Amino acid sequence: MPDELSASAQRFQELLKQRGFAHQVIELPASTRTAKEAADAVGCHLGQIVKSLVFKTLHSERPVLVLASGPNRVDERLLSDLAGEPIEKADADFVRQHTGFVVGGVPPLGHKESVTTFIDETLFHYATLWAAAGTPHAIFELSPGDLQTMTDGRIVAIKEAASH
Repeated sequence: MPDELSASAQRFQELLKQRGFAHQVIELPASTRTAKEAADAVGCHLGQIVKSLVFKTLHSERPVLVLASGPNRVDERLLSDLAGEPIEKADADFVRQHTGFVVGGVPPLGHKESVTTFIDETLFHYATLWAAAGTPHAIFELSPGDLQTMTDGRIVAIKEAASH
């Protein structure tokens, strides 16, 4: 693994250190932009990948972050109820403007502004998780407990029910 991190990944590594977390950011040659790419890159189960999904509230235009398990789809009606108003998926410009990161590299913490955060309860089925670390090639390993501590996110049942 290269010792040199890109600027965004290094900035996120410094943020972790400043907040008292010893987690190590790694950058991979393969993209980790999608959950499948990330799971393949680190050799873990798809469910261990933390997807950072940014939504926008329709009335107040606030960012809402859902940290979802790799294979899961977010139940947007439930998320609207949790957010207290209708939501929609945020576009790339909104994501960058409010988090400071590009889609595919949004970490669970360290955003430009305060972001309401919800954590998919199914992430707690795993001992080890992997989350984005500032770029579509950077990730870091953490536990579900770390994720909750780092984000102060609310643990919720947010997974869309499978339609059979």
